Parts: sequence; C-alpha cells; structure tokens
Amino acid sequence: MRTDSSPGSLPAREHLPAAGAGTPVLDVVVPVYNEEKDLGTCVRRLHEHLSRTFPYAFRITVADNASTDGTPQVAARLAADLAAVRSVRLEQKGRGRALRTVWSASDAPVLAYMDVDLSTDLNALLPLVAPLISGHSDLAIGSRLARSSRVVRGAKREFISRTYNLILRGSLQARFSDAQCGFKAIRRDVAQVLLPLVEDTGWFFDTEMLVLAERAGCRIHEVPVDWVDDPDSTVHIVRTATEDLKGVWRVGKALATGSLPLDRLARPFGDDPRDRDLTGVPQGLARQLVGFCVVGALSTLFYLLLYSGFRHFAGSQLANALALLVSAVANTAANRRLTFGVRGRGGAVRHQAQGLVVFGIGLVLTSGSLAALSAATTDPDHSTELAVLIAANLAATVLRFLLFRAWVFPDTPPAAPCPEPHRPDPQRTWSDAR
Repeated sequence: MRTDSSPGSLPAREHLPAAGAGTPVLDVVVPVYNEEKDLGTCVRRLHEHLSRTFPYAFRITVADNASTDGTPQVAARLAADLAAVRSVRLEQKGRGRALRTVWSASDAPVLAYMDVDLSTDLNALLPLVAPLISGHSDLAIGSRLARSSRVVRGAKREFISRTYNLILRGSLQARFSDAQCGFKAIRRDVAQVLLPLVEDTGWFFDTEMLVLAERAGCRIHEVPVDWVDDPDSTVHIVRTATEDLKGVWRVGKALATGSLPLDRLARPFGDDPRDRDLTGVPQGLARQLVGFCVVGALSTLFYLLLYSGFRHFAGSQLANALALLVSAVANTAANRRLTFGVRGRGGAVRHQAQGLVVFGIGLVLTSGSLAALSAATTDPDHSTELAVLIAANLAATVLRFLLFRAWVFPDTPPAAPCPEPHRPDPQRTWSDAR
C-alpha cells in the first residue's frame, strides 16, 4: 500500500461550473484487450446513444491495454471517423492501469468507464453521472445487486458476485452493494486526490478505489442497472477472484495499521454540515444522553470484565484502578466521536487528559466505596464487591456526563465567523450551458 504520496483535501461538493469551449463534460473510458471483434460495434453504439441523449459535450476514450490483435487499428479508425472518439495505447496490461492513466490526464470534470461488452443498459449512463455534475455525489456506481436491478446471468457468476460483496462487507466494512460492475463514474477533482492512494492496476482497482473513497467520507451514488451477462467474456474468474482476495487482505491490513493517510483528506468548510460550527443550533441533549448511556453501558461491561481479570493477580484496589483507567480511555474516545460528534484528531490529547481528570473523580468514588465495604466486612465475597462497584459507577456515570457536556466537550460558539465557501457564478453552470 502506497504511503509516500501526500493527498490534498477533498474538494467541496458544488455544481460543476461551465467548462471552456470544446472541453467535454464527460470522458467515458472503454478499456480493452484484444477486442477487435466487438470494439467497433461497442463504440459506435455508445457514441450514437450519447449523441442522442446526453445534453453535454462528451468524449469516448478507447484505452488499449497492450493488445496483440487488430484492436489498435480498429481504435484508430474509430478515432478518425468520429470526432468525439480518441484512442490511447498502453504497453502494459491492466484495467486499473488504463483507467488511472486516462483519468489522470483527462480534462473532463466527470470521468466514467464501462466494459466493452456493454452488458449494462446505456439508459443508466445519464442517471450515473447526473449526481456528479450537480455536486450531490463524488462517485457513482452501477449496481446489479440493487432490488430494482434486472440482471440476466448464470448461477455461477451470481454466486461469486454476491459472495465477493459479502466478503467486502465483512472484512472491510464496505457499504456499497456492487464493487465489480463495469459501470462507474467519478468527479475528476476527487479522482486527483484518491488515485495516488490506489495501488492495484488490475481488476481490484475498482474495489480499492471505492473502499478508500468510502473511508475518506466520499458520497457514493448507486444506480440500479439492467445487465445481461456476456457469455463470451474473456475474464478468468478463478485468477481474478484470487487477485481480489489478495487485494482485500492488503487493503484491510493497511487500514488496520493506519498506514493510509485518509484522515488528512478533510473537506473544506461548507461541505459536510456536521463539520460546521453554527450558532443557535441545539446539539440535542436527548440524543447525547442516549449515546452516552449506550457507551456507558458498554464501557461498564468492559470495566467489569477487566476488573474480574485483573482480580486474579492483583488486590481489589489495584484491579479497580487498572480496569477503570483502561475503560476510561476507551470511554472518552467513544463519547468524543459517538456522543458529542467531535470529528478528526484535533484536541484529542486534551480531551483524553480532561477525561483522565474525570476518571480520577470516578476512581475516588469507586475506591471509596471499596474502602467502605472493607471497613464494614473483613472478607466480602466477589458478588458483593461487584454490586458495590456497579452502584458507585452509576453515580460516577451521572457526574461524568455532566462534566463531559459542560467541560470536556462544551457546546460553545466559534470565536469568529467562518468565511463563506466559494460558490460558482450561478450564470455559469452546466444547466445554463445546455
């Protein structure tokens, strides 16, 4: 996994401004390898569809992945016959390599790709790219697994596709439904930030890009598609599945070790309303209280498990102190993000230091309760100790919430008003350029 590149900030989602004369809004890449038979039919059909239905300027780019048949000649003839078609020759194979090369060099603000077999119905193309043009989303994917999708394919491919997406959900916590449908689009400004982080150059390129985009907070739009399997597909299923699983392991390891700088892909003010410092907007005491109770219940269970474990080799006071310290750090981190909605790493050390002060107060309450129990009976049983600690923790929990809300994570207005985000001239938008 690449860690040497330093990504910039993700751009604010805004309606794309009008481009200069002759610049296409959409660049559709068709990656091919030894497709001399189907390439001409595919590109002409795609060109006809875009000319008839797409309301903006477009370009079709044929990306030849080191073909050894007549594909380069077919691509060259298409580029000569159709003004909106160009061809790019790569001397190395790899769909991901082709997409990275063309997308990185393209001047179109919206970049897309589709497989040469045109298995996906082209009527989904405009719904795919419209949210990217409007600024609603960062990426868009066609989904064969959406409820309203209509798909015709064999049981073997259906099983493999659904199993692969279940693996992604279980191992990488992916929330998108279909990683490998050959029908995707991305805004160029987002691609410029994400592509340097994507390492794969083959079929796993799509999945890796989507996982990183999702982890970086990008909005992914899904379009249900009508899709008919190509029985003559040259994709080697077993080899592709093996490479994909290797990619899942590599990306999962990088995410687990924190070697990807996704935390630095912060958006500018104005894109995510949760990142704004607004006055006069209540933060929701009820929601915070519910979140705090859930976190508190889980951290109390965690604390009791730790205490029971530490009690095997330490006295009650030391076991209590150790268990409370570990659970307090976890409790502060969880409340910071889940209860009070603090995002990013700014102020995290200060919050943990203040949380430790709150921990000290809880330690006094629980230790005092144990001391009182020891004074009352010389040899209390373990269940009695736990009951006393639960009661003391309930009292400490109430006090902890009040201190968290009023001191550690106070709802204070910003010191100075934030500048207004840049907005494009409403007279210069794509809708006016039609």
